[in-house]
Amino acid sequence: MERTRLAPTVGIVACLVLLGVLVVPYLLIQTPGIAAAYYATTLINPLFAGLFALVTLLALAAGRQRRTDPAIAAAVGLVFGAFAALICLVWTLSGPQEILLNVDLSPGSGSGESPFVQSLQYHPYLVVGLSFVPPLSAGWYASELGLF
Repeated sequence: MERTRLAPTVGIVACLVLLGVLVVPYLLIQTPGIAAAYYATTLINPLFAGLFALVTLLALAAGRQRRTDPAIAAAVGLVFGAFAALICLVWTLSGPQEILLNVDLSPGSGSGESPFVQSLQYHPYLVVGLSFVPPLSAGWYASELGLF
């Protein structure tokens, strides 16, 4: 695979994985309202980063398939991907873990929560790590196109 197709493909896959990871709390947390509170009680909602990741995905896919100018696709992917990463970083630094740590998971609590909910304490760090891959791959794509 030529490098001008590999770079946007990496970004597309990273965007899809990031979107999937953002949905995970809604799938694991059974108590009504906890997943929404997990995302909403911080400085900025990381679901906006999901929206930016979706725009990045569409731009990189269009550039990869030559449906738009690859230079524009790389620039759009770089800008929107960077904003998504910034949103995820601010969200993680503002402490979403406190919401999950307050969920009572003891057997007698009757909350009905899965033990997998405790593994969500690492979720913000996974989101932040993944959020930096799309802008990096868009930068790689721009570099392969000779824009840098």
